[in-house]
Order: sequence, then C-alpha cells, then structure tokens
Amino acid sequence: MSGHSKWHNIQKTKGAADAKRSQAFTKIAREMIVAVKEGGSGDPNNNSRLATVIAKAKAANMPNDNIKRTIDKALGAGSTDSFEKVVYEGYGPSGVAVIVEALTDNRNRTAPEVRHLFDKYGGNMGASGCVSWSFDRKGVIIIDNEDGDLEEEKVMEDALDCGAADFEADGSIFEITTEPDDFNAVTAALEGRGYVFAEAAIEMVPQTYIKLTSEEDIKNMAKMIDLMEDNDDVQNVWHNWEQD
Repeated sequence: MSGHSKWHNIQKTKGAADAKRSQAFTKIAREMIVAVKEGGSGDPNNNSRLATVIAKAKAANMPNDNIKRTIDKALGAGSTDSFEKVVYEGYGPSGVAVIVEALTDNRNRTAPEVRHLFDKYGGNMGASGCVSWSFDRKGVIIIDNEDGDLEEEKVMEDALDCGAADFEADGSIFEITTEPDDFNAVTAALEGRGYVFAEAAIEMVPQTYIKLTSEEDIKNMAKMIDLMEDNDDVQNVWHNWEQD
C-alpha cells in the first residue's frame, strides 16, 4: 500500500496486496532497471540505489531469481528499456495532499492519465512542489509481529543499535525510520540479525494528516488511489489521508 498511515491497517490490506503481487513485481523490476542503468552497476555494493530497490523487492517477497533476471536484463547489451522518473503533485477531496511518483517511457501518455484521475474524483493536479513541502523523505521499515514472536524492547534496541533514527510500535506493527542515506546500512544490519520485513522503502512521509468525514470524499479518495496505483506507469502514491 502506498501512502503512509501509521500502518495500523496493514493486516486488512494484505489480501489486496497479495492480489496485486504480480503487478508489484513488474513495477519493482522497472525501478530496478532504472537503478542499474543510472548507477552503472548491477552490484548493490557499488550501487546504492540498486541496493535500496533490492531491499524493497525482498520485503515484497520478490523471488531472488526474478531479481537476478531483472538485473541481468538491465545489464544486457540488447536492453532497450528506457524510463524516466516524473513526479506529479496535487490535492484529493477536501484538500488531501497527494504525490504520484511514476517511471514512464512517454510523459505525454502518463500526465493526462494522472490528471484525469485527480479531476474525476474531486481533486486537482497542481504545480511541482505544491504539496511535497509538507512531506519528509525517510527510510521506512515495517516489521509485522502478528505472531507475537518478537519482543518490542529487543526490536527497538536492535533497530537503534543498527543506526535507525526512530522506532514506533502500533499493536503488532513495528515501524523503524531512518535517514534516507542510512537506509541501506540499517536494512542490511537488521537482516543480518535475522529480521524479516513486511515493507522496506524510502518513502514520502506526511508531516500532518487529514481525516475525511464525508462518505463521498472517502469513496472518491479510495477510488482515486486504487486507480492511480493500478496505472502501469505509477510506482508510488503518497498521501496524508488518515485512514481508520
């Protein structure tokens, strides 16, 4: 699920996430191809951006064979995949701030599609920077302790010892945040201690949240996010909608 909302609803989104697993792998593969090409290396030890994407892929349970195959494809002499990152910003119903990150091979296709979804569901696409000022870029690592096998104090101690900036527990969900530049080192250190992540990525985290009260606004906001995330070019949708 893109969009940071304290992750207290992660369990109820698992089914939907599983249904979109194939699409998620395709999007991560696209991000990986860009990371290899722009970083000039298929070795995550020498390509920090690739290391970040691999951490995200592992948290999404992307098979190692898929990861290797994608990297090999990006390194191949015959690879013609060419994507550029574009970011769209705007507002959803009742002023909810929305950031849409895309990797596209055709801006003239992607921009109108994103704008249409803003307009159709009670929002509007704005100028670059219109909402991003109200978000902070952070590394976010989620550990799901649904089975209760982990001790909160131990996880917090390990996270901070590994270089995390902060730790927060919300029920069975442990959220570890890092500075963006520390993300790769922290994920590697925690993996070295045997931790498995439900999610691991560098995200745009809102400074404040907006709670929608109108049923129509809630319906439109949910539909807009779903359709944006279903767009093949869209990698992430960040927003400050506080969901129950």
